[in-house]
Amino acid sequence: MNNELVERIESNPKYQELIAKRKSFSIKLGVFVLVMFYAYILTIAFNKEILATKIGDGLTTVAFPIALAILVISFLTTLVYVRRANGEFEDLTNEIKDDVKDLV
Repeated sequence: MNNELVERIESNPKYQELIAKRKSFSIKLGVFVLVMFYAYILTIAFNKEILATKIGDGLTTVAFPIALAILVISFLTTLVYVRRANGEFEDLTNEIKDDVKDLV
C-alpha cells in the first residue's frame, strides 16, 4: 500500500473518530460480558448453595436459567455490535474512503 495513502488515512479526523468509537464500544461490551460471566463462575466457586437452589418440585436449579440468560445476553451483545458496525462504523469507513479515493 502506498505510504502517502496510509499517512493520509491515519491523519484523517474521521479515521481517528472511527478508531476511538470502535475501541470504546468494543471494550464496554467486552467488559460487560466478562463481568457477567466471571460473576457466575465466582458464584459457582464460592457460593454454590445459591445456584443449587431448586426451582419448583423438579430437578432444575437456579443455575440453569442464569446460565441460559448469560448465553442469550452474550449473543445479543454480539448482535448489538454487528448492528453498530454495519451502521455507524460502516458510514464512517465509507466517508474515509471518499476522502482519500483520489490517491488510490
